Amino acid sequence: MLANHKNNRNRHKHPIKTPNSSLLAFPGESYDTIIVSIRSLARSIGVICAGIAVTLLAPTLVAVRYGEPWLPFAAPLGVMGVVSVIGYLLRRDEPVPLGPRDGVQVVVIAWLLMCMVGAAPFVISGVTQSVADAVFESTSGFTTTGSSVFADVESLPKSILFWRSFSHWLGGMGIIVLAVAVLPALGVGGFQMLRAEAPGPEVERLAPRIAQTARVFWLIYAAITVLEVVLLLLGGMSLFDAVNHSFATLATGGFSTRNASIASFQSPYIEWVVTTFMVLSGVNFALYYRALTGNFKRIAQDTELKVYATFFIVAVTAVVASLVLARTYSRFGDSARFGAFQVATLMTSTGFATADYTLWPGLARGILLVMLFIGGCVGSTSGGIKMLHVAVVGKLIRKQLRRLAHPRSVVTIQLNRVPVSPETENAVVAFVILYIAVVLVSTVVVASSGTDLETALTASLAAIGNVGPGFGKVGPALNFAFLPDYAKLSLSAVMIIGRLEIYSVLLLFVPGYLRGW
Repeated sequence: MLANHKNNRNRHKHPIKTPNSSLLAFPGESYDTIIVSIRSLARSIGVICAGIAVTLLAPTLVAVRYGEPWLPFAAPLGVMGVVSVIGYLLRRDEPVPLGPRDGVQVVVIAWLLMCMVGAAPFVISGVTQSVADAVFESTSGFTTTGSSVFADVESLPKSILFWRSFSHWLGGMGIIVLAVAVLPALGVGGFQMLRAEAPGPEVERLAPRIAQTARVFWLIYAAITVLEVVLLLLGGMSLFDAVNHSFATLATGGFSTRNASIASFQSPYIEWVVTTFMVLSGVNFALYYRALTGNFKRIAQDTELKVYATFFIVAVTAVVASLVLARTYSRFGDSARFGAFQVATLMTSTGFATADYTLWPGLARGILLVMLFIGGCVGSTSGGIKMLHVAVVGKLIRKQLRRLAHPRSVVTIQLNRVPVSPETENAVVAFVILYIAVVLVSTVVVASSGTDLETALTASLAAIGNVGPGFGKVGPALNFAFLPDYAKLSLSAVMIIGRLEIYSVLLLFVPGYLRGW
């Protein structure tokens, strides 16, 4: 037995090379398997291109409806159609299920492709000054960031305004999830793609099959969108404005059809409706499914929801108190309305505006800066570092303090009354460190353009958190047009990194990951 053990050990040290082995192959895979895997990957990307082509139909119809040029949307639609046909021709009768590596590749490639194709209408229509501006605007749309290079959005064609808001709505829940829901050709590999795209340590299965899970999310998403449209119509908004602002609200995006954003409507009713739906959009959508199935006990036990509600209530109270004490507004009702709106818009990374908060007292601005960093819940459309990560870090700090106070004690932390594994703890800490590191690198890049530190830092925070406005020269009343092209492209990359929760993008740069080493 000892001899056999030695032989087995030596066999692992010096594997026998076969004619089919290759440095490009994953362990144990042949050339034929690699070709099949590549075809399956191309087929999946083809399906994604088909999905993008379908989404371009909507702004094309809007352009026709308002008598505007439809070529800016029809041209990229045709290109995506051709690419999808090529992907279809590369299909296999028995497609290979996508593994984790394939899922990460497809998600990142799809998001890059989506942002590039989404920039085409801005370039073809001539509404942007450069390709970098178009890429920035498109990326900001699909990643639901809401940062813009346009100073006068009211002068833009309605089809372009619709495309900006519609890109929010699609990116909010994720175009990959949409593809899985309506195009089951991706098969079981869809779950790997959803895991790579969706925020949080893991994706919670709400239904036995991934297609069902995706459909549940989209049905809930669409239903809440329709509800907000109806309520905004009751507040006096036009149908066009109501649809666009509902798209932006549910996606926590922030693109508006008005230069002054929500403030242009001068309606407390509309502001409270939008505030309510921004807060709702920052909640994990899995909890809405629980509510529909009557599982309110699970909702009541949700740790992240409790932390989210606590942060919101405390932040609103502090901001409103600061505004009242500083007598920023003459009436308490105005302080409450503006304070709650701005906390909600930054905490959920939406980016709408009803007031220039950069002129508020220092305490209020400080709290809003913290909200800009934290964000909403995992499984929601909001960005930021996420409440779940904040909850885990807070529990880890308390755990360490207890250990220092009582060295012999055994302390564990729980989420939703379930113990958190050491692996999850390490993953959350690493995520927070990576998040801060990306912000610091991005700040240096943006600051190198000659921008002041406050603007560079908050622009980077707004980009990775998919928030939209920041402070300084990128405040709620300003835009990002003044930045040089390289800074805009850098922030565009940071938006995608933030939207895909950092790991999905950085994994591609880990040596040997794609080869399975």
